Amino acid sequence: MVRSLLRKSGLLQNTLKTLPYKQVMTHSQYDYVKSFEIPDPCLPNCWPVVRIDGKNFHKFSTTHNFEKPNDDRALKLMTAAATSVMDLLNDIVLAYGQSDEYSFVFKKKTKAYNRRSSKLSSVVVSQFSTSYVYHWKKYFPDLELQYPPAFDSRLVLYPSDKNLRDYLSWRQVDCHINNMYNYCFWKLVQSGLTHVESQERLKGTLSGDKNELLFSQFGINYNNLPQLHRKGTVIIRDKERSTNHLAKIAR
Repeated sequence: MVRSLLRKSGLLQNTLKTLPYKQVMTHSQYDYVKSFEIPDPCLPNCWPVVRIDGKNFHKFSTTHNFEKPNDDRALKLMTAAATSVMDLLNDIVLAYGQSDEYSFVFKKKTKAYNRRSSKLSSVVVSQFSTSYVYHWKKYFPDLELQYPPAFDSRLVLYPSDKNLRDYLSWRQVDCHINNMYNYCFWKLVQSGLTHVESQERLKGTLSGDKNELLFSQFGINYNNLPQLHRKGTVIIRDKERSTNHLAKIAR
């Protein structure tokens, strides 16, 4: 259909006979199509934050036999991909990651890509996705990648420092809640319960109940579990040492 439209307009023929496509389109009667592009600059004086999230990673982790409840190889791979994003985009000052997600905080006054939200979001997620595949063998040397992983992304603006702190706190609370549930769930499964039975056992339980279950039934003190699992990973750009030095902190 597209080729048919090009033939009718004469554009395809002209392109083949004369100049490269880009030059044919410059200063022509077809320039009006640019008007369909919607400007999407980020509001000034706001913190742009891009969050990437694995698409259907439950299936991906099952297919690739990730260890449950946490696979340190997978978590380190996520951080390697996030570091690659920060190496590419110097205006990212901080990243926070847990499970299959990472949040990237740009400078409040960043001018990268003219602050276009679509550009910032798409560059982050594309660099993250390709880096994840690129570094796969380093963290899973004996495991073939069965199919390419997919990540989605969104950009949200936070107008105040408090809003940004609350956002990061929200993501870390999410890490804690999910990690505690997953530890309980997989310990129950590994003890012989089915997935459905484990879900029923945990239905309606509070944080204290889960702590008690882990300690009384499995001898696990939740507070002694790795901080990487309980609190996630923070990557901070260290200005004092080098503009490109990134400090990784598990918190």
